[in-house]
Amino acid sequence: MPAETDALDKIQDLVRWGASRFGAAGLHFGHGTDNALDEAAWLVAHALHLPIDRLDALGQCRLTPVEQAEVLALLGRRIDERKPAAYLTGRTWFAGLEMAVDENVMIPRSPIAELIADGFAPWADPDAIDRVLDLCTGSGCIGLAVAAHLPAADVDLADISPAALRMAARNRTLHGLEDRVRLIESDLFAAIGEQPYDVIVSNPPYVGADELEALPDEYRHEPTLAFAAGETGLDLVLRILRDAPDYLSDDGILVVEVGNTRAALQERFPRLPFTWLDFTHGGDGVFLLRREQLADYHPEFSEALTDL
Repeated sequence: MPAETDALDKIQDLVRWGASRFGAAGLHFGHGTDNALDEAAWLVAHALHLPIDRLDALGQCRLTPVEQAEVLALLGRRIDERKPAAYLTGRTWFAGLEMAVDENVMIPRSPIAELIADGFAPWADPDAIDRVLDLCTGSGCIGLAVAAHLPAADVDLADISPAALRMAARNRTLHGLEDRVRLIESDLFAAIGEQPYDVIVSNPPYVGADELEALPDEYRHEPTLAFAAGETGLDLVLRILRDAPDYLSDDGILVVEVGNTRAALQERFPRLPFTWLDFTHGGDGVFLLRREQLADYHPEFSEALTDL
């Protein structure tokens, strides 16, 4: 680090300096924070083993030379490696829950967290939800948040990646949910049993080829398997739409995040009555469909898959 860092002996100095360096380096934010200042604060707090919500109160505290070196090293890695803060610290938060993460799983950031906090109301009765499937679970964040917010529900976490399921298992243990949360290695519905679910929720790969190519460097650290979904981004979503009715209860709902692929999906099915969810805390590209709606359009989903 340059000599200018010798004068950075207070916590607030390092947060300010880190944010300034992040801005100058043109870093991208969107994996837990959306700006340079919050990202720097997160990393400074982690390096000093301090809770992030106490950082302002401790801002005038001076660091030892060893502490300063550790903070600067971590801030330097964020710049040099373009690695998101969550991977540098090994943890993040989703729906109020701490989640362990590594580069085998996408960093949790879905707006579906807000829907989970509301127990899927008003689209479903939270007290009537007995079984939930989190398809393409990754770190397990969505399904584990469901289990935490709906303590009477049993939740299955399914993913094609054994490495992702190992991380989901770690997070399941972290929150003591082994008794109600099951892990299933499955290519979408291939290994899912016949007992229906009241809710199927998924944040599947949905990024098309052009969008994938244009992603900032920070996204290159996340597994391509969690993003890539063919030329238009619809490859997996179409399979979910086609097969979901076979795994939903009569009153069941399907909730899927498709991000920027929303436009391609609506263009492909202009008459399908998608409910596009609004979120108070931001985020879009999440649709909801009921089982009967999915069943009505089953032939069109099958035809779309033959066109891929």
